[in-house]
Amino acid sequence: MSSNEKTPMTEAMYYVLLALINPLHGYAVMDEVHKVSNKRVTMGPGTLYGILKRLQKMNYIRMTKSDGRRKVYHITSYGEKALEQEYQRLASLVQDGKHYWKGADNDE
Repeated sequence: MSSNEKTPMTEAMYYVLLALINPLHGYAVMDEVHKVSNKRVTMGPGTLYGILKRLQKMNYIRMTKSDGRRKVYHITSYGEKALEQEYQRLASLVQDGKHYWKGADNDE
């Protein structure tokens, strides 16, 4: 990885950012992550709120409103850029692997 590239995201961070393309409150984020990941990723409240706190510190998301019970979060433009970079990184990994994966569709 070159020095100007960021550290890869965790799978959970990636899915939380995907979920927050539309503003959501915490428990709705957990449901959306489960849906977006085709039910592969199930996230508990402790994991979710740790990730939300980390993403806020990184300026990838922001809280848009709070009614005292529910906090609504939304991805920032900086977070959208980071999500796009991570998507491209993951797509490159898959593309690179196609050259070596047995049974993959290869041009050769």
